Amino acid sequence: MKKPLILVTNDDGVTAPGIRALVEVALQLGDVLIVAPDSPQSGMGHAITIHDPIRLHPSRAFEGLEVFECSGTPVDCVKLAVNVLLNGREPDLCVSGINHGSNASINIIYSGTLSAAMEASLEGIPSIGFSLLDYSHNANFEPAKPFVRQIMEYVLNSGLERGSLLNVNLPNLPAGEIKGVKVCRQADARWKEEFVEAVDPRGQKYYWLTGRFENNDIEPDTDLWALENGYVSVVPSMHDLTNYKALDRMRSLEHIVAPHTLTI
Repeated sequence: MKKPLILVTNDDGVTAPGIRALVEVALQLGDVLIVAPDSPQSGMGHAITIHDPIRLHPSRAFEGLEVFECSGTPVDCVKLAVNVLLNGREPDLCVSGINHGSNASINIIYSGTLSAAMEASLEGIPSIGFSLLDYSHNANFEPAKPFVRQIMEYVLNSGLERGSLLNVNLPNLPAGEIKGVKVCRQADARWKEEFVEAVDPRGQKYYWLTGRFENNDIEPDTDLWALENGYVSVVPSMHDLTNYKALDRMRSLEHIVAPHTLTI
C-alpha cells in the first residue's frame, strides 16, 4: 500500500527540538515533507508575508529527508508547500509542532503553530497542532510521543470534517503519569496584559509586552481542566468564526437597518 504523505511544519523554527520529535513520530506512519521557518516565529498567528519576498531553500536540518526552510511565517510555509513544492500532490495529513509551550484556550488565536495547521485545514487537509506545556528548549518530548502517534493514526484512519483541525496540548509529565486523552472545549480564559515602559539609549520610549493568564472557566469539560488534571487535551477547532448562537437574535437588525429607514 502507498504510504500516506505527511506535511510537517512548526513556528519554533526548523532546528527546534519539538519539530524533530514530531518528525520522528511522523516517519513511523508515512512519507514526510518538512517545511518550516528558518527562525522562530512564535505568536505570529495567521500572518502572511506580502511586503517582502519569501525565501525558500533546501535545509540539512534532517539527514535524508525532504526539508525546506522558509523566511516567512508558519502560514507562509504551508502555502508554499501546497502551491509550490507539492505540485498537485495533496498531503494526507498536516501536523504542526511540537510547540514549546501551551496553546490551550485563547492561545490558539495567537499561535503560529495552530495557524499553520489551520491554513492546511483551509486547503482541505486534515491537520493537527501539537503543543507541550514546557517552554524550555531542552523540553522532554518522549513521554508525549505515544499520544502524538495515536492521535495522528486516528486522523489518518478516520479523517476530519473538511475545514476542521485538532488543537492538541500535552501535559509536561513523566512517562506513565499522563492519564489519557480528553476531547474537550476551549476554556474561556484570557491574558491580562501589561506593558513595561522603558527608555532606550537614544532617549526613545519602548514597551515590552508582559502579563498574566487568567482562567475563570473551571468546568471539567475544558482543555485547561484536562491539562491541570494530567490529561492530553484535544479540542476540535475550525476557522469559521461565526457566532451561530447570535444569528437568530441579530435577524432584527435586517429590519432596523433597512433602506427606507436610512437618512443622510
